[in-house]
Amino acid sequence: MKVLVLGGAGYIGSHTVYALLEQGYDVAVVDNLLTGHRAAVHPDARFYQGDVRDRAFLMETLQREAPDAAIHFAANSLVGESMQHPMKYYDNNVGGTCTLLSALIEQGLKRIVFSSSAAVYGEPERIPIRETDRTMPTNPYGETKLAMERMFHWANVAHGVKYVSLRYFNACGAHASGCIGEAHAPETHLIPLVLQVPNGQRPMVRIFGTDYDTRDGTCVRDYIHVTDLAQAHILAVDYLAAGGKSDVLNLGNGVGFTVREIIHAAERVTGETIATENAPRRAGDPAQLVASGSRAREVLGWEPQYTEVEEIIASAWRWHSTHPDGFGDA
Repeated sequence: MKVLVLGGAGYIGSHTVYALLEQGYDVAVVDNLLTGHRAAVHPDARFYQGDVRDRAFLMETLQREAPDAAIHFAANSLVGESMQHPMKYYDNNVGGTCTLLSALIEQGLKRIVFSSSAAVYGEPERIPIRETDRTMPTNPYGETKLAMERMFHWANVAHGVKYVSLRYFNACGAHASGCIGEAHAPETHLIPLVLQVPNGQRPMVRIFGTDYDTRDGTCVRDYIHVTDLAQAHILAVDYLAAGGKSDVLNLGNGVGFTVREIIHAAERVTGETIATENAPRRAGDPAQLVASGSRAREVLGWEPQYTEVEEIIASAWRWHSTHPDGFGDA
């Protein structure tokens, strides 16, 4: 099966490309490299540098590749930046998806897996979060992801485009080979920030809020290994290829870890003491975000392989300790 991966040079996209190729799929990648890395793209994947907002480029690529399915990762994804530059997010995320869907419809491609986000929920009504819970985003990033989901819904109604939207929580970890991993600029994710301390790249890590109603006063999050996320996307492609109906699914381990638990686990993995500094809560940070991934298990047969937090952090440490500057293209 031929799969076109939009945003395949990014963190989750590149891991999905590796997993697709490892499992025998024929893969082409589209990425504008504004936040992705050319070095993260598997050498066996055909690469096209371009923007999903460029209709002529998309049509040319689709006609050349004639893929059987698409996986859409291409989006801006920094919550803080979206608060400062909301129109940038609407232009790239919503505008780009509109252009992409129009091109897919014209080309007759009617199977797409979409990289959505837990940010569509906003403040959770309950824990664990289920797909039927209220969607009320608290930032433009989440709003654009929700708008993109609705766009897929109406493309399905009008044109028969079948889709699976995957809402995931805190992606983390790195490929087992250690050849690709997480490399953001700026880095905002907890595990890479924590590992920068034993890597000698920062003196300490700040803990935002120590007075939450949790077991140690710090925020609780559901961490899911990037390889498990990649496998869920592949299962969703297979599900659609087998005639599955459109759906929206959470991806998560269903187990939450506090910020302090992540730091202590990183100390055990690295053998180093990680200095911390307590800081005030950040506005809009919920105390807990934990997913119910039961429907993904039922619908896709998805089973996360990385459920131990130390195992997840160890895979990240193998990458960061050997690639302190990421892909070296910053």
